[in-house]
Amino acid sequence: MSILIDETTPVILQGFTGDKATFHAREMIAYGTNVVGGVTPGKGGQQHLGRPVFNTVKEAVRATGATTSLAFVPPAFAADSLMEAADAGLKLVCTITDGIPAQDMMRVKRYLMRYPKDKRTMVVGPNCAGIISAGKAMLGIMPGHIYRRGNVGIVSRSGTLGYEAAAQMNAIGIGQTTSVGIGGDPINGSSFLDHLILFEQDPETEAVVMIGEIGGPQEAEAARWVMEHMSKPVIGYVAGLTAPKGRRMGHAGAIISTSGDSALEKAETMKAYGLTVAPSACELGSTVAEVLRKNPGRRITA
Repeated sequence: MSILIDETTPVILQGFTGDKATFHAREMIAYGTNVVGGVTPGKGGQQHLGRPVFNTVKEAVRATGATTSLAFVPPAFAADSLMEAADAGLKLVCTITDGIPAQDMMRVKRYLMRYPKDKRTMVVGPNCAGIISAGKAMLGIMPGHIYRRGNVGIVSRSGTLGYEAAAQMNAIGIGQTTSVGIGGDPINGSSFLDHLILFEQDPETEAVVMIGEIGGPQEAEAARWVMEHMSKPVIGYVAGLTAPKGRRMGHAGAIISTSGDSALEKAETMKAYGLTVAPSACELGSTVAEVLRKNPGRRITA
């Protein structure tokens, strides 16, 4: 199994005919993703990459049965695209876009609350690498070849560190179920906790790697939930040990603004709640292997 997406998930792309969406749609289709069409206002009725183009998300959902979208929409229009996807009844929308104003994302999150929880669209991102269920489907911009089917989940604020974790694990024979990049913005659509719950429910996932960054309370909240509710081992890592206070580092949300926001403080919090914390980014794979060895009922290789 996997979480969020698999090879049967019907996917559309918002902003389908743009150059970035076109490039990554080709990669997704080659990987095996079930791309059934896309949306570009004003180009409805055309064909692109052998798939139909629609003017609105509702039209696309009605014609194709899509449940999931990958949004390549410029920052100024991204919030509208997410709310349009919610109105069309999509279960999942992943948005890659960087630079969406925080106030726009707050408006999106308030808008989603109008729907009952069981019918509410899950938003992954923005400013993220996307989602990949190894060997099944890819919804994003990650290099698909570095993932292999296995039993470890990844959830990361950093896209490239998510890649690094997968590459290190693969080098020693450990594969992945699903890798999720939740994005590095201060206001994102879904949190570590949202995805840890899904990994806990997935029978194939036997351990989870959680990669955080400086800034914000997400890592501490997730670690507390792991201690209280999760039966599977979680390997943590926090990037930014040398980041100076008050300076943004890389992602918009990566800034030490208050007590508990630094990498060292977050790592200590993770340890206090029972997570195994990788000593450095180059030891992510070896730390996962060691945790799996200490849990003899769990497989080390894919």
